[in-house]
Amino acid sequence: MSDALEPEICLLLRTNTPFPLVESALSEPNGLLAIGGDLSASRLLDAYSRGIFPWFSDDDPVLWWSPDPRMVLFPEELRVSGSLRKRLRKTDYTVTHDTAFHQVVEACALADRGPDQDGTWITDEIMDGYSVLHEMGYAHSVETWINGELVGGLYGVQIGKMYYGESMFHRVTDASKIAFVHLVRHLCDNGVGMIDCQMNTEHLAGFGAREIPRASFTKTLSHLIKQ
Repeated sequence: MSDALEPEICLLLRTNTPFPLVESALSEPNGLLAIGGDLSASRLLDAYSRGIFPWFSDDDPVLWWSPDPRMVLFPEELRVSGSLRKRLRKTDYTVTHDTAFHQVVEACALADRGPDQDGTWITDEIMDGYSVLHEMGYAHSVETWINGELVGGLYGVQIGKMYYGESMFHRVTDASKIAFVHLVRHLCDNGVGMIDCQMNTEHLAGFGAREIPRASFTKTLSHLIKQ
């Protein structure tokens, strides 16, 4: 990640430095907005309320992003493949909410992301920051269990009727997908209007996620977080 940075044209955050407007984010790398600052609860909540998220590796300073366009999923647009529908109808699993938050985050950090990415961005600093958000009632996890074993799950942040997905993992085929479908259906039933997927991936596109302009994203989230 470090090789692509141009820190001399990004705002260097101090403890009390406010975020710049998201429109000032770099186009290359897409969405890099600011460098530095901390991962305190107040900083994280302020970031999410503006459509900004942290993403950095162990050897980087804290990096803040707001890409354009933005990958989102509108809960009512969820698509579930026929094979996954068949899997969901089985009764060999249990899905829970917020029963193993720390285990889920740790498992996400260790998950194999394939040759083009890794899980190292979930640093100890990230774990500590989101643990505080969880204690405050903003960060949540969804867990998939089989025979009493945690086999998949995900975590994210919710402010008002806006949900921000962070990461997922699986140890058994489809376990994270099961958790994701249950989450989206739960959010839809509770009036959540948009799920931030952050980056464009084929995996999320398969569920119906799509890109929208950053301006549309921030306008919609500013409405949803107040509900």
